[in-house]
Amino acid sequence: MIDYRKKAAVPVWTLATGDVRVPALIGEGPMTAERLTELRSVLAALADGPIATLEAHPLPDRLDRGRGIPLDAVSPLAQHLSELVTRSARSSSAASAAGEGLYRMVVPAKVAAQFGQGIVRSMPSKEVAGGIHGALLNSTGIAAHATFVPVGKAAAAGAAGGAGATAGVAVGGTAALTVAAPLVLMAVAVAVSAHADAKRERAIEHITELLEQLHEQKLEDERSELDGCRDAIDKATAILFDQGKLGVSLGLDSAVHAINTALGHADHRLARWRNALDRLPDGEPVEIGTLTESFPGVDDHGGTFRTHLELASLAIALKRRVNILQAVEHAQGDPGNPFESFVRVLRRDQERLDELESGIARVLVRLSALEPARPSGLRPVFTTGEVDRLMRAAHLIRRLGDGVTPDGRAADVAIEIARHQDGSVVVFPALPVEA
Repeated sequence: MIDYRKKAAVPVWTLATGDVRVPALIGEGPMTAERLTELRSVLAALADGPIATLEAHPLPDRLDRGRGIPLDAVSPLAQHLSELVTRSARSSSAASAAGEGLYRMVVPAKVAAQFGQGIVRSMPSKEVAGGIHGALLNSTGIAAHATFVPVGKAAAAGAAGGAGATAGVAVGGTAALTVAAPLVLMAVAVAVSAHADAKRERAIEHITELLEQLHEQKLEDERSELDGCRDAIDKATAILFDQGKLGVSLGLDSAVHAINTALGHADHRLARWRNALDRLPDGEPVEIGTLTESFPGVDDHGGTFRTHLELASLAIALKRRVNILQAVEHAQGDPGNPFESFVRVLRRDQERLDELESGIARVLVRLSALEPARPSGLRPVFTTGEVDRLMRAAHLIRRLGDGVTPDGRAADVAIEIARHQDGSVVVFPALPVEA
């Protein structure tokens, strides 16, 4: 969304999540995009605590707000952001307190890793080969034309109230660091929730396409039960992100039960897939018929196996949203230390989800490395149809490993927040900032 090609002076804040001591690196003068990237790396390595950065860009003329999560002006995130910008403008001509803007927060990789290794990954785009879905126009970084102006001596964010509204200026260094744990906490929570919901929508689309071919009622029921959880999760998300209290009338407990049941199915299927691969002879070609016994439809664009994969992806995406909600609820109930509480609660279930996602990825990688064999038989010559099927199956099986990262390296996470004249915001899905 941000047009980084335009030359502009871009205000940039350094946001601490606690009272930390950092080296005197930022200074007060303008800096290039390359310099800002270097400083992010140094701060991540040397600072006593997590340091995020926040950039203020002009709001683009065309913006697909439907891909984000909207929050009104009284939401904690909107108030924290407005407080930061407003107070900073009083002591710095670099920031504008009034009006609209598109804010880009970059959270360090070591912080993002605490939210789960699979929680933020690029999603392949249907429209552009090698492209990704997401908010960022340039996910690999910022073009060199922008000049970044550090916002020093900024008044602290968080004074607008809400869970864990800590405020102050971090100690050490020549540039003031705004202590903005609530702002970082809520931005990450909303952006990751938006990202998980984008994955849910993508999984639903794929499952629907596959079920149209299969006409399999049991899998249709699984899909319907999981997709039916969205209403309760959406309502809980809106309530918690506006700092409300959850009640039993939302139906979130029933949704969590359905999601956990689906995750149980995914665990059992993963175990069967691993066992089936372990039984195959090492280094030898495998007949298509042998593969389809354990992985039905693996040699085609549809099939039960691919539907099982998408159902697992859907369950994982929904569970990640629920985990975020549970962490936010806990953090709002323990305002004294929101960032650490958030991470501690979130980590509880993330390890299981990461292991399930990585396990499925490893199965796909193993499958993609298999060499399909010609059908065994007495006939020395095979029909053109049999040869075509073998070649098509080999191509589809090899592609199972495309874009799969069994144990992905943690990357910095970029979050974009559109702020409007009335103070309301739209938070877009979090995306990795590729190195």
